[in-house]
Amino acid sequence: MNLHALRLFHLIASTGSVTRASEQLSISQPAITSQVKKFEKELSLQLLRPEGRGIALTEAGEQLSVLASRLFAVETQIEQFAHDYREGAIGRIRVAATYLPAHFLLPAWIAKYKQSYEGVEMTIHTTDSGGALHRLQQMEADIAIYGGIPEEYPDTIATEQLFEDELWFVVAPGHRYAEQHITLTEMMREPFVMRETGSSTRERLFALCRTHNAPSPRITLQFNGLHEAITAVLAGYGANFVSSLVVRDKVERGELCRVYVDSVQPINSIAVCTRQNEPLSAAASRFVDLIRSHPIRSQ
Repeated sequence: MNLHALRLFHLIASTGSVTRASEQLSISQPAITSQVKKFEKELSLQLLRPEGRGIALTEAGEQLSVLASRLFAVETQIEQFAHDYREGAIGRIRVAATYLPAHFLLPAWIAKYKQSYEGVEMTIHTTDSGGALHRLQQMEADIAIYGGIPEEYPDTIATEQLFEDELWFVVAPGHRYAEQHITLTEMMREPFVMRETGSSTRERLFALCRTHNAPSPRITLQFNGLHEAITAVLAGYGANFVSSLVVRDKVERGELCRVYVDSVQPINSIAVCTRQNEPLSAAASRFVDLIRSHPIRSQ
């Protein structure tokens, strides 16, 4: 079917005049009339009939005009969809995130993003460090937000560090090491309350001990959530090794106290990971741009 001729016919039907259609398109009336006649032959239907000094639609022409209106309305919708998708106004973003960014960073980022891009659907999957990269590699996530410093990223993963924060040893205010300077070996004599195996911060603590030839930490209580682990320390049991982003407010209010371990200044990296050599959708790209421009830095 000649869609150009259908469009000419639709404009004649909409304006009720070959003359007005000619004026809108800047095409001569004979040229329009000729193309519509060829279109009628193509369909083997008479679409227009003479009426006085003008033209009118035949019954077939009236019904085809209705169908053409629907067709070109859908065309407009398709054009709008393509524009919105290209500009990132619509789409879907699947984010895999480790616990720290998922609970302490992403909510603010997403709220800011959704103010401008309400039409974008977002799903967040919180997992451990290995799980976040696995979901990215398995095409189950578009981006991964990673908190920690993994020993090595796979070659298939592109990584951009967003910012760094400190990792702190914290205890309850009444603890004997509260606000004290001690050695890492002394710190490792204390019972630790930590998250489960697979937590990047937990792995960092073990790696720190290996690097400084200190005893491994005694994790005497573990939880699946960081909030629960911090709450146990707040109640007076054990110590925790945690991002400063998580406990800074509690330390400033005096609910928790830092322990200063000599010669140890561990840093935590917050990074965004994508699949290597695979461009992001416009929606995901704009989300990453927002994160870059609104980092939440430790003070």
